[in-house]
Amino acid sequence: MPLVLAAVFVVLVLLLRSLVAPLLLLAAVVAVWGAALGIGGLVFEPLFGFAGTDPGLGLLSFVFLVALGVDYGIFLMHRMREESLNGAEPEAAALTALRTTGGVIASAGVVLAATFAVLTTLPLVGLVELGFVIAVGVLLDTFLVRTYLVTTASVLLRRWMWWPGGLSKAPRPVPRERQPEPV
Repeated sequence: MPLVLAAVFVVLVLLLRSLVAPLLLLAAVVAVWGAALGIGGLVFEPLFGFAGTDPGLGLLSFVFLVALGVDYGIFLMHRMREESLNGAEPEAAALTALRTTGGVIASAGVVLAATFAVLTTLPLVGLVELGFVIAVGVLLDTFLVRTYLVTTASVLLRRWMWWPGGLSKAPRPVPRERQPEPV
């Protein structure tokens, strides 16, 4: 698991040109994974009647949730970075990013959660557990963590979110009003 996180971290640093934003995204994904496993553990015995969990559940759910959570996070963070580059304050950048990517992320999250939830109808315990944990994780990530936690943390971090990139130290450009083109 540390190798997966390290590889994803390097890719995120290259994409987002920051050390802080990738750390925030990865911390959020790991928190979602832990919460989804915890929720699964709470319902597997009472709801499904399972005596324990499949030994591969932790690793498989981790790989899926990291890939899916980071994917959604890239959409959101990239849009926030674009808005920041155009001179938007962190609050405005977060709101614009949520407004423009939120619908796509929410739709994809619901479809993906429903797809993995179908695994809970199979007669194989390992797939039932995997489907449940990933579906819960995707919904947590989509509607709580990505929408509230990541955007709020990025607003609180302000310009430090993009450290050590140019956005963290350069003065913000003043947005220019578009001048009408002469006819």
